[in-house]
Amino acid sequence: MAEAVKMQVKLASGEQDSLESRRATPNPVIVTGGASTSLKHESARMHVSGEATYLDDIPEPRGLVHVVPGLSTKAHARILSLDLDAVRAVPGVICVLTHKDIPGHNQVSPVGKNDEPLLADDMVFYYGQPIFIVVAEDRHQARKAARLAKITYEELPAALTIAEAREAGSALVWRPLEMKRGDVDTGLINAPRRLSGRITIGGQEHFYLEGQAALAQPGEEGEMRVWSSTQHPTETQHMVAHVLDRPSNLVTVEIRRMGGGFGGKETQANIPACLAAVAASATGRAAKMRLDRDDDMIMTGKRHDFVVEYDVGFDDTGHILAVDMVLAARCGWSADLSGPVIDRALFHADNAYFYPDVRFRSEPLKTNTQSNTAYRGFGGPQGIVAAERVIEEIAFATGLDPLDVRLRNTYGTGTRDLTPYHMTVEDSIASEIMTQLAENCDYRTRREALREANRHSPYIRRGIALTPVKFGISFTATHYNQAGALVHIYTDGSVQVNHGGTEMGQGLHTKMVQIAMREFGLTEDRVRITATTTGKVPNTSATAASSGADLNGMAVLDAISKIKHRLISFAADHWQVSEQDIQFQPEGVQIGETLVSFPALVKAAYFARVSLSSNGFYKTPKISWNAETGRGRPFYYFAYGAACAEVAIDLLTGETRIERVDILHDAGQSLNPAIDIGQIEGGFIQGAGWLTMEELVWDKAGKLSTHAPSTYKIPACSDRPRIFNVSLLEAAPNREATIFRSKAVGEPPFVHGVAVLQAISDALASLKNYKICPQLDTPATPECILRTAERLRALSEV
Repeated sequence: MAEAVKMQVKLASGEQDSLESRRATPNPVIVTGGASTSLKHESARMHVSGEATYLDDIPEPRGLVHVVPGLSTKAHARILSLDLDAVRAVPGVICVLTHKDIPGHNQVSPVGKNDEPLLADDMVFYYGQPIFIVVAEDRHQARKAARLAKITYEELPAALTIAEAREAGSALVWRPLEMKRGDVDTGLINAPRRLSGRITIGGQEHFYLEGQAALAQPGEEGEMRVWSSTQHPTETQHMVAHVLDRPSNLVTVEIRRMGGGFGGKETQANIPACLAAVAASATGRAAKMRLDRDDDMIMTGKRHDFVVEYDVGFDDTGHILAVDMVLAARCGWSADLSGPVIDRALFHADNAYFYPDVRFRSEPLKTNTQSNTAYRGFGGPQGIVAAERVIEEIAFATGLDPLDVRLRNTYGTGTRDLTPYHMTVEDSIASEIMTQLAENCDYRTRREALREANRHSPYIRRGIALTPVKFGISFTATHYNQAGALVHIYTDGSVQVNHGGTEMGQGLHTKMVQIAMREFGLTEDRVRITATTTGKVPNTSATAASSGADLNGMAVLDAISKIKHRLISFAADHWQVSEQDIQFQPEGVQIGETLVSFPALVKAAYFARVSLSSNGFYKTPKISWNAETGRGRPFYYFAYGAACAEVAIDLLTGETRIERVDILHDAGQSLNPAIDIGQIEGGFIQGAGWLTMEELVWDKAGKLSTHAPSTYKIPACSDRPRIFNVSLLEAAPNREATIFRSKAVGEPPFVHGVAVLQAISDALASLKNYKICPQLDTPATPECILRTAERLRALSEV
């Protein structure tokens, strides 16, 4: 394995190789069967020129009306009266609609719990819940009118935090899950050493550049066409049909691209789409809803915040013997996707480590806040943060280097390869990746140098940490692990590809273009991706769980393979050669001794009445999951990686600076190295932002105070690492039969941000000579860092 872990150095910043020069290299042509290529993003030129069409750029249909929601100003209350006369009286207002005006079902629960009304009826459950919508000729008029509603409430007790929900005995929004293996109680009792603690892990706003938006246009005989900024067009289609009480074949949902999603448009996009469709149905006119940024942040769900309580047994050499964890989450007022999100947190609470005796339990608590939802990593990052807290606790308790504790506890083979959910880890390479990265970035020498520097620095303390990631790839809801595609070849030899995945800037469409290029031997200008639409590929899954390229790539390949089979069969018969003597190449199709251009072959096949169109389908093999027993194989494979972060903290202000980051990441046989490296860079920055600066604050009334860019801080250019080295693991194709042996690159790199949190903790630990775990909560804002430093100074060394 050591030979497989070779560095292909890619510097994303710094003097040696600038980001601009690295990405300005020419894009070589993909050849059939050739290596992966860093093809530029298929919409890159339009992105930078401003020509890319997003939903709000679509020319507005004649007679368009605008839709704005009226929101609750109470966290939990009964609606006693609703006076909308002043709203209706505003010039330009066409109508005001409530739950009574919904023609079908007033329910948009994505998991069938019937706990999420589209518009509130007699109760509201969070501050910002939609109660009515204003339909007006002008968006400004509608926004002005929505503020004039007179609502009388009977306020009820509200639980806003995990602690309040526990104290009030709040209901659970989903069934709790338990995963266990061995006898954890006995293991803890018999362990030579034992410790316990808790960590609070904050939530995170998606902060996509393009807010939630939808445009609905009614058609003949009940048809409704919806353009939606959604990651899950099929679910949006079903929701609109459900709300309008129409069959799904009357509703078509289309999306060309999103300006970011990160999971925030998997279920949360359904409400704008449904409300626009209700307005279109009521007026007979096209209707558009584009949420104001404040309304967007107040209405929509976030990343779940967690409180994790842990009890761990270990020995003096740092070997973990038993782990017991309870993972409680603030889920919000309805189930949404909280169940699978928290399940996935349990799936990843081991990260890359084997626990001989283990028990994980979930506590999905109902609160009077936004219904938390999918976010990049889907609960996995929260579980991994908890796992890394356990590692650093053991390291400080034993005086060992945290890296050595990590290396001693990683999954192996034979007796150390069974997860808490009883899936065998067949390809653990976390130890090798950490070892190689530590050597390449000179971790151990730098660590000693930083410790020596801290002894002589009263105000600036530096820390370093190297953390791994083992991330399971597949939807844990098994039925979502399927995809469809549709491929057409036209008689001029140009190719059109449509699939069920959605493009939100991550390069999914580009990778699908590359698959067609590679298989047909074409250049990129001969392959066109069209907008994702439920009218072409039905019943598809959300673009989520890092599975977009895996699922849709194999579906596209399936469709292409069917057409190629027909073309090869035709060519063999027409030119009287063996099928084995036919190869698709960049210069044309080699048919025996004859080289025929691709357009010429296609045209000849057309005149011979050969079908040049095909659908494709793929379902992930090998996977299974039984939530009742907490056992199965929920993941097709694992993606791995490691990050080393070095930080400096100012003990006077609490400010943090990321000095250097080195990442070695496993993308299998990368489909597009440049795009994958971009995903790793962006994922890391987003993960580091979540853990260090992105703070959600609710006031006592339950209103989200951090509901705009002025009050919610995300990473800026100045927050990036001063030195940023990102490398892809070479010579390590996926052992499973994924698309060209690649691995998913979407969610796993987000977890690399955990290295920054651990490095900050390492810096703070210097205040007590590295003998006490700082027990740093997240987000590690300057205020949090100063509080932690003050608490540490007050403690006695052990």
